[in-house]
Amino acid sequence: MPRQTYIAKPGEIKTVWRHVDAEGKTLGRLATEVATVLMGKHRPEFTPGVLSGDAVIITNASKVLLSGRKLDQKTRRRWSGYPGGLKIRSYRQEMESNPTRLVSEAILRMVPKGRFGRSLHSRLRVFAGASHTHTSQNPVDFAVGSEAHVMPEHNPTASTIKAARLKSAPRRANKRVAK
Repeated sequence: MPRQTYIAKPGEIKTVWRHVDAEGKTLGRLATEVATVLMGKHRPEFTPGVLSGDAVIITNASKVLLSGRKLDQKTRRRWSGYPGGLKIRSYRQEMESNPTRLVSEAILRMVPKGRFGRSLHSRLRVFAGASHTHTSQNPVDFAVGSEAHVMPEHNPTASTIKAARLKSAPRRANKRVAK
């Protein structure tokens, strides 16, 4: 029987450069969608362990949003490996000094660890401002956020209301018959 599943070989899939404007986007939601595109899971020819994803350029990383009080409460820890070498900084301090580090780390923590994940790191470019240096790659705009998560409007009919009522009705206890 012939194989029906397509397995991509290294170098067979052409890399597409994508551009994402992070202004006003939530950090975690942005990171999940960018990580999916980096790994290539949005493509029908996705093959695990093969570079089948796209390269991503992120601009306006300094204008990314964090919900709640995460800017002050969430911390980034680095340890030098020596006693007393633990450095702890809040996300607000990191956003002021190097916002590209927070965005790139959030994305790279969502890709596989190991050799394959490190190769995906070279396909991610993050810039704090609105301009980037990769215009010669002709990046395609990539919509992230509210456009990707819009649910269709739901108008309940009589049958769906009845089904919801039956679903919420109390169930009878399952009585076992002793032998």
